[in-house]
Amino acid sequence: MTSASEPDDGYLLDNRQAEAGERFAALAALFDPATFRHLEALGVGPGWRCWEVGAGGTSVVSWLARKVGPTGRVLATDIDTSWTASAARPPVEVRRHDVVREEPPAGGFDLVHARLVLVHLPDRARALHSMVRALRPGGRLLVEDADPTLQPFACPDEYGPEQRLANRLLKAVRQLLADRGADLAYGRTLPRLLRDVGLHDVEADGSFPLASPASSALESATVRQVRARLVAAGLATDEEIDRHVAHLATGTLDIATAPMISAWGRKP
Repeated sequence: MTSASEPDDGYLLDNRQAEAGERFAALAALFDPATFRHLEALGVGPGWRCWEVGAGGTSVVSWLARKVGPTGRVLATDIDTSWTASAARPPVEVRRHDVVREEPPAGGFDLVHARLVLVHLPDRARALHSMVRALRPGGRLLVEDADPTLQPFACPDEYGPEQRLANRLLKAVRQLLADRGADLAYGRTLPRLLRDVGLHDVEADGSFPLASPASSALESATVRQVRARLVAAGLATDEEIDRHVAHLATGTLDIATAPMISAWGRKP
C-alpha cells in the first residue's frame, strides 16, 4: 500500500490508499443518480452484457447486476480490483485489465460504461477505441468524465479567507493532476470524440454538484490523500491543509465538485 506520506510519480489518486474508499462513497452519492438515469434511458435490462471499465467502487456494478439479472453478464475491470472484488458473484465477473495496453474483452457487449476513467489515462484515444471495439452492433457506450476547467472554484462564493484557501488548494490539486497527464478539459470533448469514433445518436449532458455533504466529503478525502504531494511540491503547508480539512468538517463551506459530462452513443 502506498502511504499518504510517500509521494510517487504514479496515478495521483491511487486506489491503494485508505482515502480511496471515502472518495468512491462520495462519488457514488454525487453522481450515481445521473449515471443510473442515463443507464435507464439506454434501456439496460434482463440479459444485457455490460462492461464496466475502471470500476473502482461497486455501486454501478451492483446496480447493473440487478438490472441484467441471472441471464445477463457484468464484467467489471480495473488495473486494481481490490475495491471491486466484493462484487464478484454471478452475474458479475471482476477482472484485472488495462484498457490502454490490453485488447478489449471478447463478448460483443450491449453496454460499455466508464466513469472518471479516461480523463486520467495516458492514451485516452486508444482506450476509447478499445471500448467501441468491444460493443456489438447496436450496442451503447456511455462515457462520463469530469471537466474541471469548466468551473475553476472549490467555493464559487469566495467571500472569506476559508473560501480563498479552499480555492487555492483546489488549484494546487488540479496542478498535480495536470502534471501527471490528466486532461482537465476532457469532458467537454466527449460528444465530438464519440462521433469521431463512429457512434450514432450521440447526446450529452452535465451534472454540477454544489453545497452537498458528499462534495465536502470528497474534497476532504482528496486533499488528505494528496497531502504529502502538495507539501513536497511547495503548493501548501500541513497547517493549511489541517485548517481546510477542519473547516470542511463543520459543514459551512459550500463546496462545488467539478462538472461531470455524460455522453452516450450507439454503435451502428
